Order: sequence, then C-alpha cells, then structure tokens
Amino acid sequence: MNVAPDQNRRPGVARFIPLLGWIRGYDRRWLAGDLIAGVTVAALIVPKNLGYAGIAGVPLQNGLYAAAAGAILYGIFGTSRQISMGPSSALAAVAGSAVLATGLSDQAQIASFVAGITLASGVLFLLLFVLRMGWIAQFLSRAVVTGFLFGAAVDVVISELPKLTGTDPGGSNAIQELWSWFGTLDETHWTTLIVGVVSLVVVFGVGRFAPRMPGALVLVVGGLLASWLLDLGARGVALVGDVPRGLPSLAVPDLGLMWDNAATVGIAAVALVLIGFSQTAGDARMFAAKHRYQVDIDQESIAQGVANAGAGLFQGMPVSTSLSASSLNDHAGARTGLASLTSGLTVLLTLLVLAPLFSGLPKPVLAALIIEAVVMGMINIPEMRRLARVQPFDFWIAIAAIAGTLTFGVLAGVMIGIGLSVVWLIGVATHPNIATLARQRGTQVFRDVSEHPADEQIPGVVVIRMDGGLFFATSDALEDRVREIIHSTPDLTGIVLDCAGINFIDSQGCAKMNDIVVLAQDSDVILRLARLKPAVSATLARDGVLQRIGADNIHGNVDRAVRAQLEHPGPPPGASGSTIA
Repeated sequence: MNVAPDQNRRPGVARFIPLLGWIRGYDRRWLAGDLIAGVTVAALIVPKNLGYAGIAGVPLQNGLYAAAAGAILYGIFGTSRQISMGPSSALAAVAGSAVLATGLSDQAQIASFVAGITLASGVLFLLLFVLRMGWIAQFLSRAVVTGFLFGAAVDVVISELPKLTGTDPGGSNAIQELWSWFGTLDETHWTTLIVGVVSLVVVFGVGRFAPRMPGALVLVVGGLLASWLLDLGARGVALVGDVPRGLPSLAVPDLGLMWDNAATVGIAAVALVLIGFSQTAGDARMFAAKHRYQVDIDQESIAQGVANAGAGLFQGMPVSTSLSASSLNDHAGARTGLASLTSGLTVLLTLLVLAPLFSGLPKPVLAALIIEAVVMGMINIPEMRRLARVQPFDFWIAIAAIAGTLTFGVLAGVMIGIGLSVVWLIGVATHPNIATLARQRGTQVFRDVSEHPADEQIPGVVVIRMDGGLFFATSDALEDRVREIIHSTPDLTGIVLDCAGINFIDSQGCAKMNDIVVLAQDSDVILRLARLKPAVSATLARDGVLQRIGADNIHGNVDRAVRAQLEHPGPPPGASGSTIA
C-alpha cells in the first residue's frame, strides 16, 4: 500500500498547517480514491446532518454549514487522513440541551446561541493546546461517557416522539415529557403516525438488512418523494419549512446573548470539548494504527479548535469526528486530507443546488432520522453488559450518569458525569492499595498474602507494600495502616515498608513519613524501608527524614530488611515506657 509522507514532522508553518506538508508529496494515484471517498461521505453526512440540526434546534441548513466548515478546516489542519469531521448526535444533544437551559424560543436567537457555544468550544480547544492541558479530557471516564450518551439518546428519543404522533405534550425533563406524551395519545394525528412508523421501519430496516446502503439517504429521498406524490402537507403532516439556497456568511454570534447566558455557555463549551476531544483523539489513533502512520494529538487539538471556531463563525453547530463517516471514508479509499476537503466542497455544492428540496421533508421523517442516529450512535448495550461483567462499580457509575441525564437534562448530565469521574478519581487516589507481604517458602520472594495465603509470615515482623505516590491525598492512609498494625500485632518488633511502588512523594508525604517514624519509635518498633527509589530517597533526605530513620534501616530489598530486623530486633516492646500515639 502506498503511504503518504509523514506530514507531522515538517518544520515551520507546515507543522501547524499539515496540508502544506502532504500536498507537496501528493501522489496522483491517490486522487481517485480521495475524490470518491469525499463524495461518498458527503452523501452519507448530508441527510444525517439534517437530523443533527434538528436535535440542536437550529435551522436545517445550519447543520450543513457546520458540516462544510468542519470538513474543510479539518482537511487543512488535521493530521488524520481518514477522519471525517462534522456534527455528531452527542454534540448536537449537548447544544440542544444548552438551548433548553436558556429558554430561548426565537429561531434566530437559537441559531446565534448555538453558533456562539460552538465558537466558545473552539477557543477553549485552542486554549487547551496553548496550555498543554489536553489531559483534562481524561476526567470523563469511559463508563461515564457510556452512561451519558445512553441517557442523552433516550432523552432525544423521548423529545422526538411527539413529532411521530403530531401531538404537543409538556414536561420539564425526559420523564415528565414521556408521561405527558402518553396522555396526548388520544390526540394522535394518524397520517403523521403512519408516516413516522413507516420512516422508522425504513431507516432501521435498511441498517439491519442492507447495512452497506446509506439508510439516512434512502429515508430522506423516500420522504421527499412521498411528500410530493401524496401531498402530505395538505393532509396535515407538518413539514420542516423553508431551507434557503446559498452559502453560509461570516457572522459573529450575538455577544450580548452570550454574556446574558455566560454560565450555560461555559458549561456547554466544557462539555463539548471533553466529549469532542475524546472522540477525535481515539478515532485518529485508531486509523493511524491501522495505516501505520503517526498523528499529532496536539495538532488535533488545533484542528478541532479551528474547525469549531470556523463552524461557529459560519453560523453552524459543534463538530467532531464521526466514526461511521470516518470508517466509510477509509473504506472508500481516502489517503489524504483531500478526501475531507472534497466532502466539505460537496456539501457546499449541495447548499447551492439542492437545499430548497429539503423544505418539503415531513417532520416525522426527520424525527425517524434523529431517532435512528441517536439509537445507533449513542446507545451501546454491549458496552453496558461488559461494564456489568468486568467491573460492577463502573456499571453503576454509568447507570447514575443515565439517571442524572434523564432527570436533570443532557447538559446537567455531562456535569454530573464529570462530578462522578472526579469523585471516583478522588476515591481511588485517597485509598491506595497497601498490601501485607509474606515470603514464598524456600525463596527470598515476598508476595501479597491475600493472593498467596500459604506463604510464610515472619513472627514479630510485618511487611507491607504501598502502591502509588505518597502525597497529600494518600499519606493519611499509610499512617492509619501503620497505626493499625502497631495496635493489632502482638510482640511486634519491626515494620518493613516495601517502597518499590512509591514513585513520588511531596512535602506532605515527607511530613507524614516523619510522623510515622515518630509513631514507630514511641511504640518501640523499628521502621525499615526497602527498595527506595532514588527520587523519593532524595526528597526524604532533603527533609531530614532519612537521617531520623537511620542508614542502617534502609535496605536494597525486602529480604535483607527482614533479615536485618531478625538479627537486630531492637529493645523489647515497652522498654521505653512510652505509649502509642
């Protein structure tokens, strides 16, 4: 397979604009594959982006504006050769939830607000690149993302049900909306229901029995034909309305509107960055591994920042990678960013020529398109089953994220998910594993006694191993464990701390280690350290802790420390007459 030159290692301007790198070494043999892939992906994303615009609550053409801007700008600034950048169901759900949180109802204000949070997320992406803070995306664990997406999908499906029945329920959250919808079923508009049910059967049926066919495109074309042939608008079926022809114009979002809703803008921008970065970084690495080239994750932050900033300035909505579109791009033969550029230009051509055709699309068809997008793209039942099987705690974290999303809304669900991730991280950090070790019989190997209960425990000596850094969040746990050992172990003469797992210590960890030394001395117990890492040893020495422990009590391995304790157990317990602190 021919591989494009490595576009990530070029100096100068090309370092930040990868297009300048790969275009110089472009092989004409890649042209057909790139062009075919670009047009093929555009045929997939145009109908899908109509649905994403519906989720976000913006005019349908704004979804296409975002698709064009995202694809073109990513083709210029991105380092992945197969990624397709554009609106996604998850980001659209966040944007739609932000609109609901503001209570906006005017279509122009909604469009400006969504463009504003898109621009804000782009600026935040660029800020994270400048500050080298891409690691912040790791605060959303996979379990939380799985649960949030599941809950957001259910929320979106519930919000689309009235479009399938032609009814108008109320409710301030998904649960209330669903209950209210059931109460309006006696007002169902039957023609609308028939169109909606047929649309669901078509889009899910194509996906089930002909997965290689673009189900969204089939549904949109079929819906437009049915609307024209059966005159569905005259039969009471709601249509999407005017979709103007033309290219997007550059427009700065209403800054006054952004300021009036600054808190919502900030929360939405953070949510968009966390979700968008995790999606794009993961997909970029996957395709790079498959085709054996490298992606620059820092440059991916720039690319996503520029793509979102551009989408916001051209009246669009948030953009990120789409795995289905990117996979199609790959299978269709994409070899460089030209495929992404071709997709964007094809979308612009669609806006110039075909946009008014979408005006006759029935709303129940659009609802079916949206439902299929979120169900297939956001509800991951196999992953929920895996979480329940592998780690039940992660499964219940995902369930909590689902419940939070359905109860408080999609935007609040993201923040609940972040909170759950942080709480989980704090819980893990403050409860380090401190294992009791015993000697494998006939050897010098000391192992976790909980895993090897038949191993030999040394009378009068307790060996423990702490896994993880000794710092402000973990130091109390080590002191508590030492205190527990002193209180509960009769005839104790020494404690050996295996420090092989301690790779970092801060000032509070040093102070706590000094407290442990004093605790051991007051209890007539000798504290010995084994396998101390040089960096940790240097920090303890600077604080004078090593001098208090004594050079004779620092050992190269656990076996030497235990033998030294058995040979020099120190004064008998209680000799000093002191009490345990």
